[in-house]
Amino acid sequence: MSEKTDGVAIVPGSFDPITNGHINIVKRAAELYGRVYLAVMINSEKSYMFSLEERKKIAERALEGIDGVSVISSEGYLWKLAKDLDAVAIVKGVRNEVDRAYELKMAEYNAERNPVAKTVLLECESGLGELSSTLVREKILNGEDISEYLPSSAVDEINKIRAERF
Repeated sequence: MSEKTDGVAIVPGSFDPITNGHINIVKRAAELYGRVYLAVMINSEKSYMFSLEERKKIAERALEGIDGVSVISSEGYLWKLAKDLDAVAIVKGVRNEVDRAYELKMAEYNAERNPVAKTVLLECESGLGELSSTLVREKILNGEDISEYLPSSAVDEINKIRAERF
């Protein structure tokens, strides 16, 4: 394990919704950096089950009690957010080579605009490689149990949001 730095790291993503895989990456980032921001972002190429504010609230519930971690949301560019937060790292999880190729392309884009914030890729841990927000959304739509994919606090928040909608 590397020594912890005082620096700021951002763990960005859509988090529609956050999963245990995302939480694992956040916890590992918190072991490396003094301050971690989970940034719930907008990707104009995606359509979402949950609104930006709902995704933020679900993530807040899922990450309660993890020291040094805050949840924020942003509709802007990641490189700009990193600059605004004085981040030294953008931490991304990768499950496979497709993820890795995409993240390396994004890392190059961000580095051209903000060379201070280095992209750090963390391999997903064993047992989490098949977990995705897409899988969780499919289970929600089919009325299936999602409790093995995210913390009970996040499941409770999802259930609350769904109850308010119908």
